[in-house]
Order: sequence, then structure tokens, then C-alpha cells
Amino acid sequence: MSRSLVLISTLAATVLFASPAPTFSSDEREDLVKRGDELFREGHFAEAEEAYREAIADHVPHGQATMRLGEIALLGNRYKEAERYLKKAIKLLPNDRQPKMLLAETYYRQDDYDRAAPLFRAAGREPVADQLESFKSVTPHDIVGKADITRLKFAQTDPLPIVQARINDKYDIYLLIDTGAAALILDPDFANEAGAVRFGQSMGTFAGGKQAPIQHARIDSVRLGEFTIKNVPVALLPTGRLPFAVEGQRIDGILGTVIFYHFFATLDYPNGELVLRRKTDHAREELDTLAGSPGTHTVPFWLAGSHWIVAWGEVNKRERCLLHADTGLAGGGFTCPESTLKAAGIDLTGLPSFEGMGGGGPVKVTPFVVDDLALGDARQQKIQGLFGGQPSSGEHRHGFRIGGIISHGFFRPYTLTFDFERMRLLLTPSE
Repeated sequence: MSRSLVLISTLAATVLFASPAPTFSSDEREDLVKRGDELFREGHFAEAEEAYREAIADHVPHGQATMRLGEIALLGNRYKEAERYLKKAIKLLPNDRQPKMLLAETYYRQDDYDRAAPLFRAAGREPVADQLESFKSVTPHDIVGKADITRLKFAQTDPLPIVQARINDKYDIYLLIDTGAAALILDPDFANEAGAVRFGQSMGTFAGGKQAPIQHARIDSVRLGEFTIKNVPVALLPTGRLPFAVEGQRIDGILGTVIFYHFFATLDYPNGELVLRRKTDHAREELDTLAGSPGTHTVPFWLAGSHWIVAWGEVNKRERCLLHADTGLAGGGFTCPESTLKAAGIDLTGLPSFEGMGGGGPVKVTPFVVDDLALGDARQQKIQGLFGGQPSSGEHRHGFRIGGIISHGFFRPYTLTFDFERMRLLLTPSE
């Protein structure tokens, strides 16, 4: 037999004996999607993804399954995959706002504001759309500087880390570091002085469920150590009222997650410094070495919305849940909704309360102690908790349950590195 005939015979056999694509009845498909939805609500994203993929394995379109596949890809910063599924979901669900918002976030994270802006506008987010459209002729978050790494000493570490920055190459200010914030936040009074351009406002939800208006704006630049970041979107929110100061000087802003994910960012609590690395091959090799070193805890995470870093944790060895890694809880290391208190066996009866200050104003707070708290395999005992700090809407706002916020008091003994490429937190304890 000739070689060509052998090849044809082999191909024919492959077609003949290949497993046919599965086919489902409409009820079977809906059962798979419901199973995926259930797993998604529980935070089991890999298992949910398998169920959704199976539901469309026979290439019969399904809007919910397709949207969720795009959303799960976005949770893992898998942008191309997220874009592919979400574009399909928009066609399948033309009247649904959610796939449009998810696609907008996909573009936003990549600084692709030209494509993000019309989606925000279509979803009724006019101030955000106006803000993003203003960057049409420039590169947002354009990082300038010859260095590959910079180190900024904390002006103070407790109750929260604070660093100095320079705005518009003219104004030196103090910024509070808080991954519970999204874009760079500036105080409105300072923003007026610095000449920030404004584009309108929307409502935000903060500690204790308090709401406050957030104004959307932009500045020319922010300098952090050896790096100058040009063309920066900012949010305006009063920070001067926060109970923090450095040598009598007020805090004029907050450094949040959006700036962090443009770098490999490290909060080195023991040495009191913020380390920012460009995303170079050398930096990636350094992080891989760190991840493999004895004592370092590598914790996978997902990113929901603009700044919700979530990872699996455990409260009092009883309640395993997703926790939001929000470094900005002053005076504590943990806060949670009432459902987590009950599941973890924490009783607040008879404990005194006090009034704290959140981004939206005064908040009633009840201190308690978590006997055992873990994030991945990083574990701490006797962590100060503050009930009242997590907005009640935050527990289910992303379609899956977030059982609490893990924060400063837990991370304080560690060097904490954020890797938004490999989607991992690296926690290295101090020696």
C-alpha cells in the first residue's frame, strides 16, 4: 500500500473511531448550567468552568454558560479568553448589562480605554466613560524611568503603611496604601490645588455599608520612587478626615490596587517599604525563586471587579471561605459578615463597640479576636477582628460569597507580594 493510501486510511480510522461530541436535551443542558451556577456561587471556579464548558460542548449556544466562562476567565486575568466568551455572551444576551460590564472591565484592566469607554457608557456609567475617553491620545499608566525596581520607605507602618509620592511633578503628598481601593484616590481639596480634571461622580459603598459619592478625574502624573506614572485616572474622595497623619501632615490620597497591578508590587512590612518591580523576565525569575523558597506561602487568588483580590482562607478552623485581601483595615486583621461569625463560632454578646471612620463616614465597630486565621497555608493566631468593617453588600456582590476581609493585622509579619500575571500572593514571614 502506498504511503498516501496509508495516510488516508489512518485519517479515516481516526474519524470513524473518534468520540462523537456529546449531545444534550434542553433539560440536561440546563442541569449542567445550574450545577455550574451553584459551584460559581460557592467560589469553586475551576469546577464551575468544567460544568459550563460541558454545557456548550455540543456547540449549542447558551448565554449564561458563555457569560460565566468569560467571567471566570476574567477572574484569572485570562484576557483573550475572557474577551472571546464575553463578546459571544453579549450577542446571546443583548439586553443583559452584566456581560457588557465584564467586557468593559476586561479592557479596563489592560488600559484599553478606547474599547472600555463605550461599554461603560452603554451600561449607564457616563462619568467613567467620559474619564476614559479623555485618554484617547495618550497612553494611560505610562511608566517612565530607567530603573527596573524602586523601593519606597514607609513614612509609617502602623496603623497602616504610608508612603510619599509626587503629583504632577510639583506636589509632594502622603498616600495611604490600601488594596481595598481601586484607582489612585486623591482628596478633592488637594485635587483642586493640583489641577485634576473632573468628569462627574458616581456612588461608592464603603465600610459598614456606608455610601458616598466618588468623583472621577485624571492627573498628569504620580511619581513613586524611581518611577513616574503618566496619564493617571484617579478617584476623588475626602481623605483628610481619615484618622491618620505623618508628623502632623494629613493624608491626601490612597494608593490602591490598580497601580499595583501595573507592577510586581511588594509590601515589605518587616522592613517597612513598598517595592515596585517592572514586569521583566528577570523579575519573573525572582518571583519564581521566591515562590519555591522554604517558608514562602504561595496563595492563588482571583480578581473580581476593579480591586477585589479574593483567595481561599479559613476562620477558626471551622469556616472555609473566600476572603478579600484588603490591606486597609486599620487596627485589625479581619472583618466579616454575621454569617461568618456564626459559622466560625464567634460570639459578640457583651462586647463593647466604638465608632470608627471608613471611606463613607463613621462606622460602628465591635472588636473581637479570631483564635486562628488562615489565607491559603499561611496561618496566624489571635488576630484582632473588627465587626462592622465589611459592607453587607460585599458578601455576595460578585455572584459568589466572600466570607470576610483579611487585612493589615494578619499580613503584618510578612513580606507580601502581588503577582497579577500568575495570580498568586507570595507571603514570606520575617526571619
